[in-house]
Amino acid sequence: MDTGTRRTILDMLKRDGPRDATALADSLGVSPMAVRQHLYALAEEGLVAATEAAGRVGRPRKLWALTEAADAFFPSGYADLTAGLMAGLREAFGEAGVEKIVAVRTRQQIETYRDRMAGAATLADRLALLADIRTEEGYMAAATNDGDGYLFVENHCPICAAARSCTALCRGELELFEAVLGPGVSVSRTEHIPLGARRCAYRVVA
Repeated sequence: MDTGTRRTILDMLKRDGPRDATALADSLGVSPMAVRQHLYALAEEGLVAATEAAGRVGRPRKLWALTEAADAFFPSGYADLTAGLMAGLREAFGEAGVEKIVAVRTRQQIETYRDRMAGAATLADRLALLADIRTEEGYMAAATNDGDGYLFVENHCPICAAARSCTALCRGELELFEAVLGPGVSVSRTEHIPLGARRCAYRVVA
């Protein structure tokens, strides 16, 4: 079977969350049967799993989602090395030292991002550029206006192993986003991968 199509399915499930075969088929422009063949093959490899969800009366539908094994197909940002370095820094310099190092990293990111986002006049433009930058870094980011304001999502966290052991990294992200999106912009996290969510999501209010 087409391994390119299987990789596309993995990317879609990572970006959009659990979906049924029909929805995947519509997005791919192929038949649901063709998609099911790919899903069954991916399930045999342990990369996806199905759960039943309520559908039309008497017809439950299968929702397909990624398993933890599928994380190997997405950028990890040298996760084990980063987590190990953070543990070593904590042992050598204590928690206060780690906080200082993360603060320096955040300041450097702010400068770099501001340079990349210079000239973006509106919040929508800045969010679009921020999503592009974060996607380049492996976060699979997107920004949308959902009627209640802006929602900024990151469907993957390439530093998740380090973030679980160092909460300062996640606090630094909130500081980073607010700094580069402009004065008067508030960013709050509503979903968090290290806490078990499928994605990290942020409500952006101006």
